[in-house]
Amino acid sequence: MGLSTVYKSRFWSRIGIPRFWNWTRIQRFRSIPPPADQLAAAVSLDNDAALSSTLKKSRFSDRVCIKSILSQPDGGAGLAGEKVRISGWVKTGREQGKGSFAFLEVNDGSCAENLQVMVDASVSDLSKLVATGTCVTVYGCLKIPPQGKGTKKQKIELRAEKVTDVGTVDPSTYPIPKTKLSLEYLRDYPHLRARTTSIAAIARIRNALAMMIHSFLQEEGFIYVNTPIITTNDCEGGGEMFRVITTLMKQFDKLEKEFVMSIEAAKIIVKEKSEALAKLKAAKASKEEITASVAELTEAKEALAKLEERLKLKKDEKTDSLEFFSRQTFLTVSGQLHAEAYACSMGRVYTLSPAFRAENSHTSRHLSEFWMVEPELAFADIEEAMNCAEALLKFILKGLLEKYFDKGCIDRIKLAASTPFGRVTYTEAIKLLEEAVAQGKTFENQVKWGIDLASEHERYLTEVVFQKLLFVYNYPKDIKAFYMRVNDDGKTVAAFDLLVPKVGELIGGGQREERLDNLIERMEEMGLSIEQYQWYIDFRRHGTAKHSGFGMGFERMVLFATGVDNIRDVIPFPRYSGRADL
Repeated sequence: MGLSTVYKSRFWSRIGIPRFWNWTRIQRFRSIPPPADQLAAAVSLDNDAALSSTLKKSRFSDRVCIKSILSQPDGGAGLAGEKVRISGWVKTGREQGKGSFAFLEVNDGSCAENLQVMVDASVSDLSKLVATGTCVTVYGCLKIPPQGKGTKKQKIELRAEKVTDVGTVDPSTYPIPKTKLSLEYLRDYPHLRARTTSIAAIARIRNALAMMIHSFLQEEGFIYVNTPIITTNDCEGGGEMFRVITTLMKQFDKLEKEFVMSIEAAKIIVKEKSEALAKLKAAKASKEEITASVAELTEAKEALAKLEERLKLKKDEKTDSLEFFSRQTFLTVSGQLHAEAYACSMGRVYTLSPAFRAENSHTSRHLSEFWMVEPELAFADIEEAMNCAEALLKFILKGLLEKYFDKGCIDRIKLAASTPFGRVTYTEAIKLLEEAVAQGKTFENQVKWGIDLASEHERYLTEVVFQKLLFVYNYPKDIKAFYMRVNDDGKTVAAFDLLVPKVGELIGGGQREERLDNLIERMEEMGLSIEQYQWYIDFRRHGTAKHSGFGMGFERMVLFATGVDNIRDVIPFPRYSGRADL
């Protein structure tokens, strides 16, 4: 094979397997049409001859999606005269003509836009239809609405001929009325808030982001792996983890209470025996009486000591012997360590998984349960990992430019998608901050070499100094995790953070320590159990390889994409300190 027929792998300093080779096979299978008898059977399922022959019914549901009507190039006007059945929830409803008919704005979740439905009082009881939140299934004919003052931009509406299903709502108790509601208010109703336009839009953007992440990484040859949620290791070394226990612990709690009660009784006996001995000594009792009292006190103390020892053994048994997994386990804070294991066997892998952190924080940037995108690349150094992170983010941002709304948000995304990200070492970043302080800039948090950059420092660097997304790399080793590769200066590690205007840190990563002795030395410095991490050490012991990776907070990516201020509003069911609703 000549050099003209191979190419160097992106984010990999070596010759790689041709890109997309594995997708060719898959596309071949996808291109095979289903047998004719299956097609005929599928067509026969639609036995409602009166329904539109132009619009396709939704698969797995006897209705037409509103999106298929409104997404037509002419806004659906060309479908006038077609008969359709739609289902959805009433966004707004209003009776008109002294109660002779009603207009409903209906949304079925297939798109952001609503379809206007006109219902005559002779067709259905209008009072049961107009309340916001009501669910309806309507059969009727698509018509071009009359043009006149106040006519909306919608080019088509549905004239109802039959209302077949109604899920009614009590307006006095329904918590999502059509009035304007704050995102903070909606957090109290996470099970219903997706019915609002804003939360539904966030959910659609979140879905689009996830699909773009998978698309980019799959096209670049990454293999999607599922890392465990239950783990025995603390990836970050912060100790802020949720412990996994079972209801078996209740049995031990009962025994423990019984032992505590026995111990308290034994302590009273010891106290009484001690007082009795003191009285005998004060009364100058005989040697035989004092000796007998000392023996009783000693026996009481021994009994107390035995009870306390048994309680200690029970506690040890509770935490060790009857652990469900025979050892202490936790909810993971990151899938990185396990992803590394697969990267050091398969080259390129990634995970998109939930992570958990028991951090008692109430800021607008923290959750206790969140999602992480974590690619790992074998045979890549920190520079190549940063290149991969930048390429991934730009791919996502360019995809976003085809959609969304907020002008300020779009301008920010355009700038990020079209501008090379800045790169600066941690030491250089500290010097820039120190220069700002010398010129009169004030920060709440002290600026000096060795600190972990605070949010105000990150925002100043991205929004004032560089005015773009910024990689900060080569951090002091004392503020980074044990697995980061130590640089030649012995003081810094090959770690990086990608800082984003308004959001702060979006991506954190770096080159992993592949040198066995250096890794063990770092773990000992940080007081980590070598025995507990033997599996992680093993792929340095057996065929070690240079490798790097990074993690991107998915919810923070959604924050950046939408311009929403609080991270609790961009995840369907937020969990944070003090709140775990539903």
